[in-house]
Amino acid sequence: MADLAEIEAMIEAALPGAAVEVVDETGAGDHLRATVAAPQFAGLSRIDQHRLVKAAVKERFDDGQIHALSIRTSVGQRGGSR
Repeated sequence: MADLAEIEAMIEAALPGAAVEVVDETGAGDHLRATVAAPQFAGLSRIDQHRLVKAAVKERFDDGQIHALSIRTSVGQRGGSR
């Protein structure tokens, strides 16, 4: 079972300044949805945006904590606090 806060932190570390939200879609903790708005996505295809997010959490796929990750991306930047 993945730690949602850890997954968010992994994505935020890979994409500084990103606004990240990760939710458990099934209640089992291994099928997640990530919504990520990051300035680094500017000029990238949707596929390349998703690749950046998946690369950030690759370690959790490799160790089996995540089985599926649905990703929604947009170009954006965090403003203020959460």
